Order: sequence, then C-alpha cells, then structure tokens
Amino acid sequence: MQLGYTIVYVADPGASLTFFERAFGLVRRFLHESGTYGELETGATTLAFAQHAIARDNLGHDYVAADTSHVPLGMEIGLLSADVPAAVQRAVDAGATLLKAPATKPWGQTVAYVRTPDGTLVELCTPMG
Repeated sequence: MQLGYTIVYVADPGASLTFFERAFGLVRRFLHESGTYGELETGATTLAFAQHAIARDNLGHDYVAADTSHVPLGMEIGLLSADVPAAVQRAVDAGATLLKAPATKPWGQTVAYVRTPDGTLVELCTPMG
C-alpha cells in the first residue's frame, strides 16, 4: 500500500487552487473544465480539491465540511518550508488564519498552523533531519 493522493472537499476547487498557489507557491497541475475538480503539483503524492457535491455523490451521504465547522477538522495538510515564519506570513497575507505561531519543537523542528479560507488545517514545518 502507498498513499496515492489526498482530496480536500471544498465549495470552490478553483478558488482553493488559487489560494494554495498564492499562499504556498504550489503550482496548479489541472482544473477540470467544469471547475469541480483540480490538482496541484506537490511531488509524488497528489493534493487535489473537489466540490462538496462530488463527495456526497461518492459517499452516498453527507459529511462535515471543513468550511462549515467553527473548529478545524481532525486532519491536516503538512507542507515543508525552510523558512516557516516567512511561509506563515505569505499564507496570512493570502487570506489564511493563523492558529499557532511558529515554535521550535524539542526535536528541533519549527512548526506553525494556519487555516485556509476553505477551512483546511495546514501545518507549515521545517523538514526533519
């Protein structure tokens, strides 16, 4: 088994792609002409966004949408950065909400948390090792 992709269900995949481009410098790989599904260039594992209707159709029932929850969902997208404070500032300037300022963990890693306009929890951290 290996992780193939992560799909974040959102109201507007195009807007989420644009935010991730501005906030984190990621590059858009694809946005379907319908606007209901899109992907970012993130390396070996794909980060994608799809409309809520697709999720509901695939699941056959409803779920908790991140943008409707007052608190972040119990999952995160982790993005690596050599300069976490600068990455946080760029994300906040693009519209993210700062949840936890950069802090150095006992093992030496710098970690911060932001929440995107679509409700996704993002950890910005230095690489390990």
